[in-house]
Amino acid sequence: MASPVTDTRQRPLRDLRISVTDRCNLRCTYCMPREVFDRNFVFLPRPELLTFEEITRVARLFVQRGVRKFRLSGGEPLLRHRVENLIEMLAGIRTPDGAPVEIALTTNGVLLAKKAKVLKEAGLTRVTVSLDGLSDETFRRMSDSAVPVATVLAGIEAASTWGFAPVKVNTVVQRGVNEHEILPLVRHFRHTGVILRFIEFMDVGTTNGWRMDDVVPARDIISRVNEHHPIHPLDANYGGEVAKRWAFDDGAGEIGVIASVTQAFCDDCSRMRLSTDGKLYTCLFATQGVDLRDPLRHNADDEAIERLIVDTWSRRTDRYSAERHAATVRPEKRIEMSYIGG
Repeated sequence: MASPVTDTRQRPLRDLRISVTDRCNLRCTYCMPREVFDRNFVFLPRPELLTFEEITRVARLFVQRGVRKFRLSGGEPLLRHRVENLIEMLAGIRTPDGAPVEIALTTNGVLLAKKAKVLKEAGLTRVTVSLDGLSDETFRRMSDSAVPVATVLAGIEAASTWGFAPVKVNTVVQRGVNEHEILPLVRHFRHTGVILRFIEFMDVGTTNGWRMDDVVPARDIISRVNEHHPIHPLDANYGGEVAKRWAFDDGAGEIGVIASVTQAFCDDCSRMRLSTDGKLYTCLFATQGVDLRDPLRHNADDEAIERLIVDTWSRRTDRYSAERHAATVRPEKRIEMSYIGG
C-alpha cells in the first residue's frame, strides 16, 4: 500500500483541484477580464484537454498518496460537456481503507439550476457558488455580463433543494467596486443554511490589474459585519481549512473569510492543482507546472505517473502568500486562475 507524501515543509497532500475547462460564460474582472479574454482569445482545443478517463486514472493515483478530496473547477466546470459522467467516475474511487472521497465543485451558478439534480445523482458531495454582488448592477459590473443575479440565486436554491448541504457562496471583495454589497449579502443568506464566505481580492495571474490598495482586509470585513450582526469565531473544521469561520451570535448561521493576502495560510496548505491540459501545479501563484499528459498518452505505467506526482509534491517549497508584502513584485508571467482553477 502506497504511503502519504509530504513536501519540504512537512505539509501533507490531501486535496486535488481539477480544472476541467479553461472556458467560462462570464468575464469576471478579477479572473477573465474581457479585454484579454475577448472573442479572439484562443482557448485550448478539445484534443488537448485531459479525457475523463485520464483524469480518473490520475485521481486514483493521488488517492493512493493521501488525497481525500477532489474539487472540480475551471473556467466554469459546468461548461464541460457531461461533466456529471466524470463525477460518477470519480465517485467510484475509494481510499485504501475503502472510504469514498469527497467530490466538490466550484461554479458561477449560471447553469446550476439545470444541473443540480444530475450532479447530485452522479455523486457530487458539495457545491460552492461564486456570487460577487446581490444587486444586478454590481453583479453585472463584476462579471461583465448580462446575466441577472436571479439566475445565480436560482442555482443556489436548486443546490440546497437537492441536498448539497451546506451550499457555500464565495464573494471576492474589491475596494470601491463591491464592498457595499457585504451587508446585503449577509442579510440575504442569514437563516438560510448557506455559508457565505468573503475572499480578499488576490493577485492571481497577470491580467486582473491587482493592487494592494484594492484589497479590503479580512479584519475590516469582519468588523463591518460584527457591527450590524454580532459574530464570534469558530474552530476550523479540519486542518488546512482556508476560511476562518465566524458564527452569528443569534444562531442565524455562519460566515467565513478567506484572507489569503493579509493572513496567509501557506503553512498548512495541502492542495495540488491539475490543469485542464494535464499539468501539475503546487500553488495558485505558480509560474510553471509538471506535464502529466504526455506520459499519460505515451504508455507510461501507473508507477511512472505516481512517481511524477510524488516527486513534484516532495520537492514543493511554495509559500508565496506568506512572502507577499505591500510592494509585491509580480513575476513577468504567472498562470491565470481560469486555466489552473481557483
